[in-house]
Amino acid sequence: MNLPQQIQVFERGWLSSNNILIADDDSYTLIDSGYVAHAAQTLLLLQHALRGKPLARLINTHCHSDHMGGNAALARAYGCRTSIPVGEAPAIAAWDEARLMLGYTGQSAARFVYDDTIAAGDRLQLGGLDWEALAAPGHDMHALMFYSRAARILISGDALWENGFGLIFPELIGEEGGYAGTRATLEAISRLDIATVIPGHGAPFSAVARALDVAFQRLDAYERDPAKLARHGLKVMLSFSLMIQGRMALVDLPQFLADRPIYGDVNRRFLRLPDEELREYLVKDLERAGALVCRDGQLLSTG
Repeated sequence: MNLPQQIQVFERGWLSSNNILIADDDSYTLIDSGYVAHAAQTLLLLQHALRGKPLARLINTHCHSDHMGGNAALARAYGCRTSIPVGEAPAIAAWDEARLMLGYTGQSAARFVYDDTIAAGDRLQLGGLDWEALAAPGHDMHALMFYSRAARILISGDALWENGFGLIFPELIGEEGGYAGTRATLEAISRLDIATVIPGHGAPFSAVARALDVAFQRLDAYERDPAKLARHGLKVMLSFSLMIQGRMALVDLPQFLADRPIYGDVNRRFLRLPDEELREYLVKDLERAGALVCRDGQLLSTG
């Protein structure tokens, strides 16, 4: 994409979110820091990109493990100021692993301390451009996006990807407002003048109208049939965990799912499948989608 020269995007895949590096005259700001298992890789990417200049600030679009897992390592390495969405502050300050959905989903993050918060409506100067923080509820009810009207760029986090958006976690875990929040966020994006979206995962893209159409269709489908969201959510989380581990013995899968409460909770709430049937469904569907390979009694991640 033809981004301004002061903006670099490190496209990281699905285990780690993208990192957006924005240059000012004498320092840099990074938006989102990736997963904790990739922290060393994140540091190496920055070491080459910073060219001896300081990393002055780190900003999170939201505080899921794949977006804030590298925060602690970056703070140690650079002493950068860390800014998070204001709604995330209580959970981060207390390091409430339940609210951060870490142990609940079987994910990890290194504890960090934030320096300040950002709220919807706040304005930032980054890379010589004015940016407005916009509320992006849905995937995470406290998430923010960042919009530059002059550059016509939206940093969307997990609110909009080229082919969808992040899991609507509130609906999965029995909280209200996820569907309404997602729709409000997509409608807000549709009213903006955008040339380029920099998403939390995947390459930057310019076909914004098409992406919104795909997203609204997906949201409509989930609202009509919440079990569709549940099935998709469980597959995404298992695929994510396999990316972390690389492989897992098939015989270990029952205990793996039992140790992560979200699988049982979502199954009881939406699907009501016997445990063995749920396991068989997840493995076969992920294998059919190419997200894993089952070989010699091992589940192997292809991510």
